[in-house]
Amino acid sequence: MDIPPATTPVVCDLTGATDTAQERLEEYRRLFAQALAGRERTDQGIRFRLRAEPGVRAWTEDLAAREKACCAFFAFEITDDGDQILWDCAVSDDDVARAVLEEFYRLPDTAGHSPAEVRDRLTGQGLAFTADPLS
Repeated sequence: MDIPPATTPVVCDLTGATDTAQERLEEYRRLFAQALAGRERTDQGIRFRLRAEPGVRAWTEDLAAREKACCAFFAFEITDDGDQILWDCAVSDDDVARAVLEEFYRLPDTAGHSPAEVRDRLTGQGLAFTADPLS
């Protein structure tokens, strides 16, 4: 996995996103409700284990690409492991980036929260937004 350098800004930029923050959270909620088999912390970051059902890998790859587009400090790797898809996530060597990664790990439990709640938690961890994620 190609982890961005520590000099990568820890910023979320949704200005070019094709979806809203609410739509993105809803998509995470649906993906995890449909396919999450487990999650764990790894030496580099975190891993979501997803059931390898039809369309789940493409869905995960698309979601990871959109997340990377707005949060360049993330690194993602998606691989197959038998009947599971492994979604590995890591961040640059930065305290704020690691706090955001921890919030990402909690996403299966928090994706049903409002974008304002998520924004407030992430802002409280030090994440900067270049565009209001609620717009």
